[in-house]
Amino acid sequence: MSTFCLTDYVYFENSSSNPLLIRRIEELNKTANGNVEAKVVCFYRRRDISSTLIALADKHAREMEEEMESPEIVDLPEKQKHQLRHRELFLSRQLESLPATHIRGKCCVTLLNETEALKSYLDREDAFFYSLVYDPQQKTLLADKGEIRVGNKYQADITDFLKEGEQDGRDLSKMEEKMWDPSSPLTEKQIDQFLVVARSVGTFARALDCSSSVRQPSLHMSAAAASRDITLFHAMDTLHKTGYNMNRAIAALVPQGGPVLCRDEMEEWSASEANLFEEALEKYGKDFADIQQDFLPWKSLTSIIEYYYMWKTTDRYVQQKRLKAAEAESKLKQVYIPNYSYQWYSWGPPNLQCRLCASCWTYWKKYGGLKMPTRLDGERPGPNRNNMSPHSLPMRHSGSPKFAVKTRQAFYLQTSQLTRAARRVCLDLLRPKYLARHPYTPVNTTAIRAECAVKLPEMNKNPVSTKQATRKPLESVVRYLEAHPCPPKPDPPRCTGISTGSLTPIKSSPILNTGSPTILGKRTYEQHNGLDGTKPKIKAPQWEIMSKRASDPGRTSAPQREKVHELD
Repeated sequence: MSTFCLTDYVYFENSSSNPLLIRRIEELNKTANGNVEAKVVCFYRRRDISSTLIALADKHAREMEEEMESPEIVDLPEKQKHQLRHRELFLSRQLESLPATHIRGKCCVTLLNETEALKSYLDREDAFFYSLVYDPQQKTLLADKGEIRVGNKYQADITDFLKEGEQDGRDLSKMEEKMWDPSSPLTEKQIDQFLVVARSVGTFARALDCSSSVRQPSLHMSAAAASRDITLFHAMDTLHKTGYNMNRAIAALVPQGGPVLCRDEMEEWSASEANLFEEALEKYGKDFADIQQDFLPWKSLTSIIEYYYMWKTTDRYVQQKRLKAAEAESKLKQVYIPNYSYQWYSWGPPNLQCRLCASCWTYWKKYGGLKMPTRLDGERPGPNRNNMSPHSLPMRHSGSPKFAVKTRQAFYLQTSQLTRAARRVCLDLLRPKYLARHPYTPVNTTAIRAECAVKLPEMNKNPVSTKQATRKPLESVVRYLEAHPCPPKPDPPRCTGISTGSLTPIKSSPILNTGSPTILGKRTYEQHNGLDGTKPKIKAPQWEIMSKRASDPGRTSAPQREKVHELD
C-alpha cells in the first residue's frame, strides 16, 4: 500500500499498451459514488509531440549545452544519450481529472538546472527534468519563464573591500537619492498631524472629482481610499521636498488649482477589471505576463504587478484565502493505492513477435523507450495485445496461420424445436445422410419451410412414430468381447482357378528419362515404386485385386451375423 499526497509527481496508467503518464497531483476529490479522482497537471514526453517540435527541442538542448560548456555531455556514450532523451519532459498548463486507482507509483520531476549534470538523472531511478513548456492546443513549445538564472552572466559584480583609511572615490549622489531624513527637526506628533491633514485633503479632493464620486459614492469609501499608502507617500515626499517646513508643506498640498488627488491602482481599476484579474489569477497563478496577454492586454505589466500586491492587502483577498482554506480542509490530503505488479507483455509490431522481460517492460512503461536504441524508435511501437492470451502466449486459429483473438465467453448453437421437427417431416428434401457427406451443398430452406407449413398441422393428428433405441450396458459389451476375441485374419490364398483370359492387363510403356514426369505425363506403377524395365514383370495391381476378391471366402456366415446383430 502506497500513500500519495498533493503536489506529488506520480505515474498514471491510461492504457496497458502505452507508457505510463507522468502527472502532478493538484487536488484529490471524492465523487458522489465514493471514488477518488485526482486533478493533475500534465507532462508530455518526446514521443507525444510532433517531429517539428522535437527538432526545436533538440536545438534548444544544443544551445543549453553550449551555455553550460560542460564536456561531460559531449563525452556521454550513445546509449546514455539515448536514455537521456527518455528522461526529458515538457510541462503544460493543461489540467485533467483521472481516477486515483490508476496511479502506479511516484517519480521526481525538476526544472533543469544549468549547474546540474545531466548524467545525474540517469543515476537516479524515476528522475525526470523539463525546461520547455508545451501547449497542446496551440502546438507550440516555449521556454519556461521560471528558468533559474544561474551563472556568471547573471551575477552582480561585487567591488573589493576598502582598506583601512581608504576613501571611496565614487559619487554617491549619482548612485542613490535621499527620500527621507530621520534626523529632521519635526517631532513624531507633528508628522502624524501633517499626515492627518494630507488624508483630509485627499478626501475633499475625491469629493470634488466626478469619476471618484461614482467609484466611491459614500464618504466612508472616499475616506478609506484617501487613507491608502499612495496618499501617505505623497505627503511624506512633499514634507521632505519643502525642507520639513509645515507651512510650506500644507500649502503644497492645496496648490492654486485645487487640492492634489493621488490615486493608486486599486482606484484606477474598475470592478469588471478586478473580476477579470481574479479569474486570471485563479487560472495562471502569479504568471503576470500570461494574465496580461490573455485577460488584460490594455494594462501594463507594472500596473498589474502593483495591483496584485495592493489587492493582497484588501478584505477580499482575506475572504478568498479563508474560503480556499476551508475548501482545502474538506478535500482529501492523501490517498492510499495498493502496489501494482508488472507482468510479461508482447511488444512491437505483431509480425516481429517481440517480448520484453520484466525489467525492460518496467523501463518502457516508465520512460517510454527501450534501454538500447532499436530500428523501431521512429515507429513508436507499442505492445501487441490482440494476439495474446491471458498468459501472454500467441494464439492461432485451427488451420489458420494468422493470429486471432481468443473469445472471452464460450458459446454454442442450439437447435430450435421447429428445426428438429423439420428434420423428421422433410426427410425427402433434407436428405441428412447425403448432406452429412456433402457439407457444402446448399439447402433449399424455402421448400423446406413450405413443406413444414403443410405437414406440421397434420403431424399433431398423426405423430411420427419414433423407434426407441435400446442399448445394452457397457459391462455386457466388454464381457462379450473378452469371450469372443477377434481371430487373426489369414492371408488370402492365391487362386489359380480364376480365368484371366477375359481380363486385359495394363500395359506399361517405358517413359524416357529426359524430362520431368510432370511434363511428359503420369508415371507408371513400376516407376512410382522405383522399378526399372530390366527386372521381371510383377503382377499388376488390378490382377492382385481380382485375386483377393476370388480368394475371399464370402460374406459372414449366418451364425456370425446373428452374433453381431445380438451385439448391436
